[in-house]
Amino acid sequence: MTLHTITLATFLLAMSVTTYAKVTPEEAKMLGQSLTIVGAERAGNKQGTIPSYTGGLVGPQTDNPFAEETSLFIITGENMQQYDAQLSDGQKALLKKYPSYKMPVYPTHRTANYPDFIEKKGVKNSTTATLIDGGNGLKNFDETLPFVIPQSGIEVIWNHISRYRGGSIERNAAQLVVQRNGNFTPIKVRSTLAAPQYLQDGYDPVSDSNVLFYYTQAIKSPARLTGNVLLVHETIDQVNQPRMAWTYNAGQRRVRRAPQVAYDAPGQASEGLRTSDQLDMFNGAPDRYNWELLGKKEMFIPYNAYGISDESLTYSDIIQANHVNPDVTRYERHRVWVVEATLKEGARHIYAKRRFYIDEDSWQIAIADHYDNRGELWRVAEGHGMQFTEANTFWYAASTNYDLFSGRYLAELNNEESDAFVFGLDASHRDFTSAAIRRQGKR
Repeated sequence: MTLHTITLATFLLAMSVTTYAKVTPEEAKMLGQSLTIVGAERAGNKQGTIPSYTGGLVGPQTDNPFAEETSLFIITGENMQQYDAQLSDGQKALLKKYPSYKMPVYPTHRTANYPDFIEKKGVKNSTTATLIDGGNGLKNFDETLPFVIPQSGIEVIWNHISRYRGGSIERNAAQLVVQRNGNFTPIKVRSTLAAPQYLQDGYDPVSDSNVLFYYTQAIKSPARLTGNVLLVHETIDQVNQPRMAWTYNAGQRRVRRAPQVAYDAPGQASEGLRTSDQLDMFNGAPDRYNWELLGKKEMFIPYNAYGISDESLTYSDIIQANHVNPDVTRYERHRVWVVEATLKEGARHIYAKRRFYIDEDSWQIAIADHYDNRGELWRVAEGHGMQFTEANTFWYAASTNYDLFSGRYLAELNNEESDAFVFGLDASHRDFTSAAIRRQGKR
């Protein structure tokens, strides 16, 4: 893959990528000037196809602020060569494999935005946060965005892992396992996520000091899975203190520790179509991979995903054989950081190589290509992001994970769910205990 590297990226790559040094106060002065306050390039591109950043999308939440727009062009298997440099290997594989797959490209809107206090934490972290354990943990770090001027691939990945998601959230969604013929089974899930800083009973500087967030995932249907609950305490340094996880099995009525809920263990309720560390496009300890920052480039990525999250649509309107309905997707040209993860010698994972494309404005992974141990492209994941203005955060409205070998795919959607996103959830430490998931899991 040829990278068309931007001047800023060239500068950053010239900085030390092995010592993981924090940036100097002089370098941090670029934030709010040539860089946005969270480290994206403020200026648009020379062609005018990427606009300058002007503050993101703010104001009351609307159904679709871009509903009147029509696509500029549509990328198909027949014309994909014209756009080769702006496509990931996974996107090209989907275009080649499925003649019905297409990518409608719309005008670019840089809508991502975070609250002022989050942006200030990113600025503060830029001159204090450092990596520990060879990149497997953080210190001198305050909540989110440790490396808004990144010097290495692992720093970019930590920005994604730790990005702000609204503080405390409940999400109701359906994970849809789609067979080759288009038949699907919705597995309805209620998830809660809360950073310790937003718990109602307050941040505990002792017990919360190594906790990035607390997370639960409870299955609501189908009946055979109803009541099964996963609980995770996600740690900041997962090597010295691995993530703590528990599962409640409603059939057995037992809570068990679940250290296997990590890395390439099958993801809950995914029927083997994603690994545990593919939830949220990537999560968890990064210690099994070498992370290389390949540079920065312009790509067509899913963005402003109001169409695929339209509440008037049913899952049957979106799910098709081989892929989701292209007519409800939206792609835009954005600048992304490109990070490649290569499995360390002696480490085990079903993916020997992974390539991530991370949006510069939100630090959120938009595309992930996953390769097997033979070096063949196996799975392609896309995160369809949008700005949730009521919470002032950019997050996934939907996601897809395509298996190129089996022809099956996994889609996470919320169109038919009531209270799909509840921001500002009233949660406390007691909601993230083994006793709490036992109560949740009662059928």
